[in-house]
Amino acid sequence: MNKFLIVGLGNIGNEYKHTRHNIGFDVIDAFVIKHGGFFKLDKLAEVAEVKWKGRIFICIKPTTYMNLSGKAFRYWMEKEKVELENTLTIVDDLALPIEKIRLRAIGSDAGHNGLRDIQFMLQTDKYPKLRIGIGNQFPKGMQAEFVLSKWLPTEQPIINKKIEKSIEIIENFATIGIERTMTLVNNLSFT
Repeated sequence: MNKFLIVGLGNIGNEYKHTRHNIGFDVIDAFVIKHGGFFKLDKLAEVAEVKWKGRIFICIKPTTYMNLSGKAFRYWMEKEKVELENTLTIVDDLALPIEKIRLRAIGSDAGHNGLRDIQFMLQTDKYPKLRIGIGNQFPKGMQAEFVLSKWLPTEQPIINKKIEKSIEIIENFATIGIERTMTLVNNLSFT
């Protein structure tokens, strides 16, 4: 049975729920709910196991805070014996407009602290990432406040569509592979 590690990045705590920076948590929550799973607190993460179409998905939300996400990623990848190419990290991306998503097989951390820590712990940037655009409409020097802010009411319908599409992306990643999935999603626009 093929096994996948799906890592949603975010920060723990009610004050961070449904913020731009926690879109990774929101996507993984929706995926687990759709497939009838549930999270339990375990070492370094909240963890859910989902079985679907002959595949096992180990879904984690690190409890280490964003800047130390690599520790949880590496621990669960090694514990569950998941190949690096069978991991998918879901993350917010300031460089992408709110209506965009990008799936990549490799790529730098692009200044994202969670990805930077994963890259440091793995000593490579060659692992799949689903980057979800959160926009960058903030005054100079206000980046931290922006990424930790909630979605505007006008943005929420777009975010809901992107969360739904991200569930499909995870499923396609595991069934038809990353290359075919990238061709299906990287030019989409959610408006």
